[in-house]
Parts: sequence; C-alpha cells; structure tokens
Amino acid sequence: MKKRFAIVLILMLLVAGAMFGYKMFIKNMMGQMFAAMANPPPAPVAVAEAVSQPVPRTLEGIGTIAAVRQVTMSPEVAGRIEDIQFEAGDIVLKGDVLVLMNDDQEAGDLEIYKAQSKLAELNLNRSSKLVDVAAPRSTVDQYRASLDEARGAIARTEALIAKKSIVAPFDGVLGIRNVNLGQYVNPGDTIVTLTDLSELFINFTLPEQTLSDVKVGQEITFTVDAYPNTKFTAFINAIEPKVGEETRTVKVQASMKNPNNVLQPGMFAKVVVSLPSGDDAAIVPETAVDFTIYGDSVFVLRTPEKVEEQKNEQGEAVYTAERVYVKTGARFDNKVAIIDGKVKAGDKLVTNGQLKVTPGSKVKIAPVDTLAEDYKANKDNPRNE
Repeated sequence: MKKRFAIVLILMLLVAGAMFGYKMFIKNMMGQMFAAMANPPPAPVAVAEAVSQPVPRTLEGIGTIAAVRQVTMSPEVAGRIEDIQFEAGDIVLKGDVLVLMNDDQEAGDLEIYKAQSKLAELNLNRSSKLVDVAAPRSTVDQYRASLDEARGAIARTEALIAKKSIVAPFDGVLGIRNVNLGQYVNPGDTIVTLTDLSELFINFTLPEQTLSDVKVGQEITFTVDAYPNTKFTAFINAIEPKVGEETRTVKVQASMKNPNNVLQPGMFAKVVVSLPSGDDAAIVPETAVDFTIYGDSVFVLRTPEKVEEQKNEQGEAVYTAERVYVKTGARFDNKVAIIDGKVKAGDKLVTNGQLKVTPGSKVKIAPVDTLAEDYKANKDNPRNE
C-alpha cells in the first residue's frame, strides 16, 4: 500500500508541476506579446520630401475639337449620278473630281447657244458694215443684243455643266460615301464629308470672372479620352465678345496643328489654361495627403529626441510619425500645394503605408516605394496608352 501511495503521489506532483510550468509559459508568452504591442517594431513606409516652389495657376474648362475646314459635299442642282471617282477615306487634293452627274441635256443646250452666238455675230458684222446705207441702226442693235443673249446663255449653261461636276474645294480626307452610281440626287443631298485634319480648333468655355486672365495668344494644354496620358498644346486665337446670359460663361477658341492626324473633330477635350505662377508654397505628393470630410492631414517624420531611439537594432534610422493638419491648394501633376499647416520644404512625409501608422508611432523608411513602382509599371504598360 505504501508503494502504491508513493507512486500516486509522485504522479500527482508531476501533473501539478506540468500544469504550473504550462501556466508560467503562457504568462511569459503573454507578457512578451503585450511588451511587443507596447513597443512595436518601426513600420516601413515610403517617404517623399516637401519642396518649395511657385504654385502653378491654371483655369480648367471642357470643350470640343472642331476642324478648321470641314464641309459636307452636296450638289447645287438636281441630276443623276453618272460616275463616282472616290472611295470612303480617300485623301484628296483641291480640285479633284469626286462625282460626275449626267449633263447630256446641258451639253446639247450649249451647242445650240454656241450656234446662235455664231449666227448673231455674223449678222452683227454684216449689218455693221451696211449701217446707215442698206441697214438701219436698229437692226445692228438687235443683232448685238442677240449676240449678248447667246453669250449669256453659253455662260449660264457652262456654269450649270460645271455644277454637275462635284470637286474638292480643299485638301482633306473624305468620309463615308452616302450615294450610289445611278442615284438621282437633289440640291442639298449629302454626298460625302470632306475634312482637313491638318489644323484644328478647340472650342471651350470659361466662367466670366476669368476673363481678365485670358488673352489671345495664350497657351493652353488639353487631354482627350482617346489618349489620356498625352498632353496636347494649342494657342488661343479668339475670345467671344459676349458672355452667355444664362450660363455666365464665355466661349474661347484655340487652334493647333495636328501632325499625323492624331486628333479628330468632335473629340471631347479637358482644357487647362496656364496662368502666371503664384507665390511659393510647400509642394507635396498627392499620395501624402489624407483627404477627409473632417480635414486634410499628412504624416510628417520627426527625429526622436532620445539618441537611443533614433536607430533600431539593425542600424536603420527610426522616426516618429506626427499627424499634421493642413489646408491644401492647387493640384497639378499628382502634386498638392500646402497653403496652411506646419509643413515646410525639406520635411519628410509618408506617401505610402499610412494604414500602418498612428500619431506618435515609430516608422522607418522603406527601401522601395511599391506604390510608385506599381504606378510607373502601369504608366509604362503599352496597353494603358
């Protein structure tokens, strides 16, 4: 009995020791966890420095691209189409014949008028030699009038025949054909559109209060949805001398050359008018600003006062993140102007990794800005052009 009792006692002591050891292990691990939570390792963040520079001033508007020269080719007279000498999309030169209409009747009339003109001219010459001898002066006047009438009929018929030939009034690109061979057309019917793509207008509107900042000859830039990563340049050539009574906006027109015919009339344009730069301000990347309905803010890196806290065990510089509320101004080229707030040129601001940062937390600068790398990769991807 004593032996059994001793064995049971030993087993109980072993179980109690194991339970005590397990509790101590759990307590030690929890203590380490809470200690780590109280002093977390510095979070890696991407950083950019604020710079001081003049704030660009711009005016923004929306507009439409139009061709300087564009026309809908239509006949001036009625007739049947006898020949079509173009295909849709052809590039034509000024004077090129596009469509020929039947002019058999006019050609016949022209021969009749030419014969009448010849006869009237002969009669006029004979009567002029015999005037006041064998022919009265009234006869001479009558033959002269007949000659003038015949010549007028010739000119009218030749003009009518010329209208039966539709020619390009300037160099350009043809659109889609709207007629067929043998079709009877009336004056004003659409045959095809002709557009000169070498020079374009950009028509846009601006609020009336911006009139004092807009001048003829001023440069503008604009983008179109078809090429969102490309900026095009034009120059203001006209300003409407009247403000819209309902919209309180003014119409502005700019012109530009269109090399390689990249742009097309009818495109929607987002216009930016450049103005003289404003005062200097702290300029920061747009990704550094946390825009909220409660106010805009940035995380500024401050060097800890204690020397031992300025580096971690790996020798990397450690900073304290301070949230600074700011008032933002103009935005341009993925940057923002800080017009009010404790941010100055040279300050390091967190641009990526803000979700890991709280006011007063420790951070370190990441060697690679993954956000910037992703943005550059997407921008350089030809599929995004």
